[in-house]
Amino acid sequence: MIDKTFFRANCRNLPFLPIYSTTFFYALYYVISVFEFDVQIFYSAIPLDYSTQLMFGYILNALSHRAWSFTILHALIMGILYIGNPIKIAFFGGPIMPDDIFALRSLLLILSGWQFIALAFVLAGLVSLVFFNLTVVRYWQNYIGVMLASLLTMTMLYQPNLIVYPIDTYIGTTEWDQRSNYIWQGATVHALVETARYFLGADTPPDVDDAREAAEFLLNQQIKKNAFEDFTPRNVHLILLESFWDANRLAQVKFSKNPLADDFRKLWVRADNSTAIVPVFAGMTANSEFEVLCGFPVMKNMVKFERQLTNDVPCLPRLLADNGYKTIASHPNTPVFWNRVNAYQRIGFQTYWSEKDFILDDLNREFLSDSSLYRQVLEKLPLENKQPVFDYIVTYFGHWDYPLNENHPVQITSNTQIDEVNGYANTTYYKSREFMDFVIALQKRDPDGIIVAFGDHLPFLGEKFAGYEESGVLANNRGDFSDAMFQFHVSTPLIVIDGKKGVVKTGRLPLYQVPKLILNLLHFNERTIMDYAIPPEDRRIRPLVNFHFDEFNDGRISVCKQPPYSPDCEKSLKWINAVKIVSNDLFIGKQATRPKNN
Repeated sequence: MIDKTFFRANCRNLPFLPIYSTTFFYALYYVISVFEFDVQIFYSAIPLDYSTQLMFGYILNALSHRAWSFTILHALIMGILYIGNPIKIAFFGGPIMPDDIFALRSLLLILSGWQFIALAFVLAGLVSLVFFNLTVVRYWQNYIGVMLASLLTMTMLYQPNLIVYPIDTYIGTTEWDQRSNYIWQGATVHALVETARYFLGADTPPDVDDAREAAEFLLNQQIKKNAFEDFTPRNVHLILLESFWDANRLAQVKFSKNPLADDFRKLWVRADNSTAIVPVFAGMTANSEFEVLCGFPVMKNMVKFERQLTNDVPCLPRLLADNGYKTIASHPNTPVFWNRVNAYQRIGFQTYWSEKDFILDDLNREFLSDSSLYRQVLEKLPLENKQPVFDYIVTYFGHWDYPLNENHPVQITSNTQIDEVNGYANTTYYKSREFMDFVIALQKRDPDGIIVAFGDHLPFLGEKFAGYEESGVLANNRGDFSDAMFQFHVSTPLIVIDGKKGVVKTGRLPLYQVPKLILNLLHFNERTIMDYAIPPEDRRIRPLVNFHFDEFNDGRISVCKQPPYSPDCEKSLKWINAVKIVSNDLFIGKQATRPKNN
């Protein structure tokens, strides 16, 4: 039992307290990480990782007043590092990264019930303890603590390479595989080096001359130029289908019913099973939104709507608005989620219908059903007016953990033991059928309209890709993915209907190329920012976080992870670097590459 004097003890009177707390919590959290989440920091990483955490413990101790509050605060901080990381690895395949801080608000908005209370309690307790625990500088220990904390902060901000270079050189970093970095480096070292790397590699507005040079390079890569008839305004309906994917790809699972509606399957077959190659897996919908609306790939582990979208940009909504369209975005969620209020305004939406604009009459827990959303959007849309409409819908039903209501009873069972697979199959059952009902109703009112629908990412099907590993389509560790697996895990259904002309066979299309496709269907001849992100004609390029892969017209796949690069990878990497420069110029820079006519 802890003596009562511990609760009154001053930290400076317990010089070995950080050793005790670091050792106890390191061992406790290590065991939990290994046996609960199957994430084990390599033994060779423990000495440096433990020593770094111990140093942090002494800095925290030197800045603290009471021993008990220091101990609780240290336990919470280490818990975030050594339990929070395994949780994120189990769910998403990678550890906590600095950019996840920007997503914290959105996480709090989407959680409900005990999940929200638990996270809010931890965060509130952490903040309260920080302010309660810190002491006024009175003793030599406090001065040393302040000096070391200040030194670490200044190094992180102004000389981050002093932290990054030694770790990369002597331990090693695999930029495309952060899970491996975590287990090779340890939680504290990984957090330290990736925070330093965040400041080292932070994107900044490019020099005007560099931006123009990159833009010229990209335009010179293109052989064919637009040569359409006159611009023909028609209504455009763009539908993001949350977590929409073909569960039949899970070959080892035998479903009692086909998750996909028969008429959806027939429609998709007429399109030769056209596929969107998306930027994310199992989450971060807003990055798929950015690509399909702005025509540039997302290449970093961040939500583009939350960061690096500070300019008003002529994305697809603004281009159409400037050419006489009424632009409307619909999503029955909290309006500020993923910073959509600001992001939608900056890219050109004139109207944003969010949660408050819909009657929440058919909720699957907090998620409005697709059928209700479609019905209410159709009631609101001014399709009979002469002004053309750009109608963008983001569905909400389909989020993990795939809840249903009495209007959506369970229809499908299977032989799998993974709950998420069955839950997702039933979700897809309703999403595919309600989408087809919407298409029929929409075409009756707007037979000439363009309809584009796509899945934003694959669904979450259990920890460590369990639902996918069961059928052998993905490994349980992203570092063990084959080239075909990398291709598989970012491929979702894509439907394009060109009015009365019918379905368009797009083949496999990177999501950032969809806006250009829509402009082509409208016979839009003017140069736009979408022209910059047209890949070389012999391949499709899918940039991901710290690596990319090429799909060639002859069927080859080339995954480009790290040097030495092949000639094919060098060519696509040069293209990616140029796109990155132009993107930064347009979205956070001086917009020297913005076409004059828009």
